[in-house]
Amino acid sequence: ARAADLAVKAGHAHGLLHGAPLAHKDMFYRAGEVCSCGSKIRADFVPDYTATVLKRLDAAGGIELGRLNMAEFALGPTGHNDHFGRCRNPWNPEYISGGSSSGAGAAVAAGLVFGALGSDTGGSVRLPAAACGIVGIKPTLGRVSRYGTMPLSHSLDCIGVLARNVGDCARVLSVIGGADDADGMSSRHPVPDYERDLDDAANPGSLAGVRVGVPDRYYDEGLDQEVAELLAASRAVLEAQGAKIVDVPIGDHSALNDLASVILAAEAATLHLPWLRDRPKDYSDQTRARLLAGLGMPATLYAQVLQARARLLEQLLRETFVRCDLLHIPV
Repeated sequence: ARAADLAVKAGHAHGLLHGAPLAHKDMFYRAGEVCSCGSKIRADFVPDYTATVLKRLDAAGGIELGRLNMAEFALGPTGHNDHFGRCRNPWNPEYISGGSSSGAGAAVAAGLVFGALGSDTGGSVRLPAAACGIVGIKPTLGRVSRYGTMPLSHSLDCIGVLARNVGDCARVLSVIGGADDADGMSSRHPVPDYERDLDDAANPGSLAGVRVGVPDRYYDEGLDQEVAELLAASRAVLEAQGAKIVDVPIGDHSALNDLASVILAAEAATLHLPWLRDRPKDYSDQTRARLLAGLGMPATLYAQVLQARARLLEQLLRETFVRCDLLHIPV
């Protein structure tokens, strides 16, 4: 940090994140540094290579302060960890921080860091962002390289960003996004200047022409009155900025959740099979139970779900996103 300050004084500052304090979910490998993945099994794991995202943050001038707590192996939505302790919400220590990127959400909300990296396989960036009152983005699969990061589900894992506002998320995503020869699933599409796109000098803040879709069946199981009021207030803000609110069909979302659970359970259990066989007692009870459930998934069911995914995605695009540019839903 002192070197970064001296560079600024000397007129040599460089990089979009020059001097910015950062810390990340404890699943991003840095050569020679412990990376526990929130687990007892990897409590002493020291990788010999560095994650692509960390290299890109380093090159942009970011300063990493340390590792942040997380749910064990990223399998937990609340922020509890039987090995390293519960991650508490900085707004109210009696509340959950959300997970599995629990420490990232709490550290950003507490103002300890400018931003933090997390991962999102089934909500692990979006949940702590919501619980801690900050901004989280789960990018499109492949937008950010996963090389050098702890895997959980190879067809669902995404690296995401947590920060205190949208502009900060845009800046970090601009730095870490892009193709990576070390990750064959990374996208070759050019990375936009997300921060510039937010700041349209001709019409700052305008959402003119943007269609915001309100799903028709998303709330079949009931909606809390306080949440409903907040959603209505949020839509009013968007309308005031020129957005058009439209009703859209979304289909049976609970069915999509069930299919996603099959993929996550099967892929995670496959990855953890050697440890489940040799070190089952080193998992917490909850994590071990979730992983063992995946071992009971028939291969035929997993294959059927993978086949259905492309069809359901195409249906969502054809029936929903022809009518809107984005969906407006609570986390």
